[in-house]
Amino acid sequence: MSTETQKETLGFQTEVKQLLKLMIHSLYSNKEIFLRELISNASDASEKLRFEALSNADLYENDGDLKIRVEFDEEAKTVSIIDNGIGMSRQDVVDHLGTIAKSGTASFFSSLTGDQAKDSQLIGQFGVGFYSAFIVAKQVDVYTRRAGLDASEGVHWSSAGEGEFSIENVELPQRGTRIVLSLKEGDEEFANAFRLRTLVRKYSDHIAIPVLMEKQEMPSDEEEGEEKKADKAPELETVNSATALWSRSKSELTDEEYKEFYKHVSHDFAEPLAWAHNQVEGNLEYTSLLYLPERAPFDLWNRDAPKGLKLYIQRVFIMDQADEFLPLYLRFIKGVVDSKNLSLNVSREILQKDPNVDKLRTALTKRALDMLAKLAKNEPEKYNAFWKEFGQVLKEGPAEDYANREKVLKLLRFASTHNDNAEQTVGLDDYISRMKEGQEKIYYVVADSYNAAKSSPHLEIFRKKGIEVLLLSDRIDEWMMSQLFDFDGKSFQDVSKGELNLGEVESEEEKKQQEEVAKQMEGLTERLTGALGERIKEARVTHRLTDSPACLVVGDYDMGAQMRKIMEAAGQAVPEVKPIFEYNPEHPLIAKLDKEPDEDRFKDLALVLFDQAELAAGGQLDDPAAYIGRLNKLLLELSA
Repeated sequence: MSTETQKETLGFQTEVKQLLKLMIHSLYSNKEIFLRELISNASDASEKLRFEALSNADLYENDGDLKIRVEFDEEAKTVSIIDNGIGMSRQDVVDHLGTIAKSGTASFFSSLTGDQAKDSQLIGQFGVGFYSAFIVAKQVDVYTRRAGLDASEGVHWSSAGEGEFSIENVELPQRGTRIVLSLKEGDEEFANAFRLRTLVRKYSDHIAIPVLMEKQEMPSDEEEGEEKKADKAPELETVNSATALWSRSKSELTDEEYKEFYKHVSHDFAEPLAWAHNQVEGNLEYTSLLYLPERAPFDLWNRDAPKGLKLYIQRVFIMDQADEFLPLYLRFIKGVVDSKNLSLNVSREILQKDPNVDKLRTALTKRALDMLAKLAKNEPEKYNAFWKEFGQVLKEGPAEDYANREKVLKLLRFASTHNDNAEQTVGLDDYISRMKEGQEKIYYVVADSYNAAKSSPHLEIFRKKGIEVLLLSDRIDEWMMSQLFDFDGKSFQDVSKGELNLGEVESEEEKKQQEEVAKQMEGLTERLTGALGERIKEARVTHRLTDSPACLVVGDYDMGAQMRKIMEAAGQAVPEVKPIFEYNPEHPLIAKLDKEPDEDRFKDLALVLFDQAELAAGGQLDDPAAYIGRLNKLLLELSA
């Protein structure tokens, strides 16, 4: 088949067209990042060839000197990025340059707002890679051949970025990829030697593959005015340092170099919040460079989304997103691990069985948690920013990582009655430092929202006595707390569960008085139990209320309301839990109820109080119409 008959024009995937339009407008003020993205891709292609050649040296095609070249033509207004890496086949080109094969694409586009400033940040998190070329190019041509394929199987891809692209087979003796950008009017600055050289040094100095450009020399007196000989090949020079950044000493690296390397490994446009660089020698030899992103990716909650560190073995790239080296609750950590203890022919299956991987996972998890602890201690404002983005993921940690449970617990942050806002800034160490004398428990309440938690009637006695209570309202909170038992010798207590016992915070005299009141109210307790019947497990006097007439609590080991709602929404069977009706003997409504001689009216009043307690707890009424009917009846009696 001739190359002409193999030419075809195809349409971009809908998401690609959306991305191109958004990207060109949103990233207009940061055009130069196209060079970083394209050189980063060329570096990845070279690393992948090096890895595949470990098992098939023929892929080098007698050319093992991996490099990237940046060329330009000021007259033609073009910039070219050329690599002799792995290259692409025709199908690779269609798959990689015509579609976005990335999980969570739909949710990414649904999160776009139309606000260019906000959307540019989201696009940066998504990672535009190759498509960034269209920020400065009116047309992009890609010439590529996959290593190992015949020269006749080269591919030419071309597009103006307006909805479609053409693709045809061409003869390419050299493996790898050449990307030619025909610059837009106004972007000719990028076809300038000094500008390109500056950008390569700024964005790609950390890349281990050498980036070459034509050497620029001032002509000598003898050559002044003479034309260059047409057959004289240009002399090339390496523009970047071409050394794996993580292998260099921390003392010789600048913050800017660390930040640019982060953007290379993460494809994030924003700078990292923090990083930890460690070189370890001994029985387990490895180098790690871990980064904490500034913002959560759009697919953070997709536990199956690609994640993990870039894995190198003795500086040879092995795989992207090796997720065996960190637990799932640290899936937001980006970076590199380079080990000397693993075999070069490693695969994902081998990684799952290699005992050295377990050792590395233990060590790297400790490094990551230490980085977070250091940030929390030294830069609390930055840590609070991290917590807003990633706190709910970190809350998965205590249940998933028993060995590091105490470390993770120290990193958790909560809203509490100590503060007047919904900010989750209270750590457990902070809470314990403010505990009342004699207090032995860490008290908390779980609700659907911060306002519901803050307004919970279960807090009334705690406010009266000045005892701090943690206010939990994230969807994960009740599940997390069900996995926790104690911290620093203090047990956790849900204030809406079980019978309230404030321990030594209450005096013996107070406890004795409560027992006497409960005994005096036995008659009312019995009447309420009969009136509420099957709706409750039991009725009893409470001393946890000071302003409300009644509240509902569940048993110590019963499922709370938040977890029930989540399970019901997921279509899962939920065990029946009957609440305990607790009433405040000092409230005027309870006093009036106690004196009510008419049993039918007593039952109506009791049911109204029960439904109000259900609503106050954030629950839903089984029969709202019946509640309204009873309430209206009582209102009419009052107005009569």
